[in-house]
Amino acid sequence: MRELRRAAPRQGLTPVSDVIDVHTHYVPAGWPDLGPGQPWLRVESERQAMIMVGETEFRAVDSSCWDASARLADMAADGVRAQVVSPTPLFFGYDLSGAEAVKVCRIFNDLALEICAPDRERFIPFAQVPLQDPDAACRELDRCLDAGHAGVEIGNHVGDQDLDSEGVVTFLQHAASRGAPVFVHPWDMPTSPRLDRWMARWLTGMPAETHLSVLAMILGGVFDRVPDALRICFAHGGGSFAFWLGRLENAWHRRPDLIATSQRPPSAYVGRFSVDSVVFDPVALRTLVDTLGADHVMLGSDYPYPLGERPVGQVLRKADFLSAAEREAIAGGNALRWVGRVPAER
Repeated sequence: MRELRRAAPRQGLTPVSDVIDVHTHYVPAGWPDLGPGQPWLRVESERQAMIMVGETEFRAVDSSCWDASARLADMAADGVRAQVVSPTPLFFGYDLSGAEAVKVCRIFNDLALEICAPDRERFIPFAQVPLQDPDAACRELDRCLDAGHAGVEIGNHVGDQDLDSEGVVTFLQHAASRGAPVFVHPWDMPTSPRLDRWMARWLTGMPAETHLSVLAMILGGVFDRVPDALRICFAHGGGSFAFWLGRLENAWHRRPDLIATSQRPPSAYVGRFSVDSVVFDPVALRTLVDTLGADHVMLGSDYPYPLGERPVGQVLRKADFLSAAEREAIAGGNALRWVGRVPAER
């Protein structure tokens, strides 16, 4: 990878090098009409737009979502060498028919390659797939890998089906066979009057959804059925999983009639998956490292959205409990292995 101008370390923070941000998103500057009730972009100016769902405003975005030069400038300011660039989950289209979802995926996957084209060493594109149709999802993953995508982002559920559903397991087995890394991102959180205040769906629902998806992989027997070759990472630090692993382990042993549905206790599967570092606090990061190991945590930011971490990597730089080797692994070394890249000669 080419050299990147890095910002000077901020006072009181430990510098890190070779930062690979595994959790960033894109939104194209525009896309064809997807049909009634589907997302579209209301362009406000050359740099500002509003994602719409039907006639409802969903999220204001700016050109950092689609403009490579804007992204590169932010990366230089934060000392980020490369980004994994994934879809915005709103566009998954899991509520569509399989055939319609295939069309949506092809549109956004091709646009993702265009967004990443200006610097394919610095931008690592991840695809989306029509997960409600496992065969079509496998075919779209193959098409995207052949076209230049490095991996795939999936949602943590499809309707009422969790990651242990037969179709998703089939897809994960195929991803493992292709050596494609998988990034699991929560979406479509439950809503109620109690969750509609304070962005509570994002503050409580997203961590809970991610935790539930890890449980589905363990208690649903997915890790028993997919090969160790599967490289899978869960967004937002894996939700609350690391904090509550002890509770899960206790329940597995004390209520085996309901919970011991995996071949081994939950703690035995630590090491089968990674999480990103989007937890914002060194104490939380320490819990991840202590529970999952520094070799299974990767730096992420949720760039360019407002609830993401800026400057990117700030929590890692504050984590004075890490050794130099652990810090460098979380900053980028683990991510290079996850995406299947090796450091370039300098």
